Amino acid sequence: MGCHALIVAVPARAGHHCGMVRLFILLAGAALVLLILALISALSAERVRNAPRAVWIPVILLIPIAGPTAYFVWGRPVSSGRRTFRRPSAPDDDPDFLRSMDSSAASPGGEQARRDRELLDRWERELHRDDKQHDDGQHQDDEQRDEQQDRP
Repeated sequence: MGCHALIVAVPARAGHHCGMVRLFILLAGAALVLLILALISALSAERVRNAPRAVWIPVILLIPIAGPTAYFVWGRPVSSGRRTFRRPSAPDDDPDFLRSMDSSAASPGGEQARRDRELLDRWERELHRDDKQHDDGQHQDDEQRDEQQDRP
């Protein structure tokens, strides 16, 4: 009596293997996440323990689950508990820079900023005045053209 005879003799339930497939997918996903995290950690660490980085990378990639786990247990650098302070990457994230910008309004450099704003305001007024004159001149030209067209 072969395997086929047993399959025919005992009808299988539709969802019999469904739970196992879901468990396999979940564990494969967890193994993939562990591999990616270990790889990122090994590549971005300044130093690794117990072996050179060139040894840890193949171990992580070639030995599923055990390789990344071994890296986290024996290869990952031990945190000393204190973190080094990093300078902000953008000026608007730097509190010292923002403080200097606030204090510049009261300093002699703030005087230059005030003069620059006044100059900009004057230029805008001149631009609006020129636009208005141009529009008025255009309006007069249109009226003259209309008058000439109305004459026989």
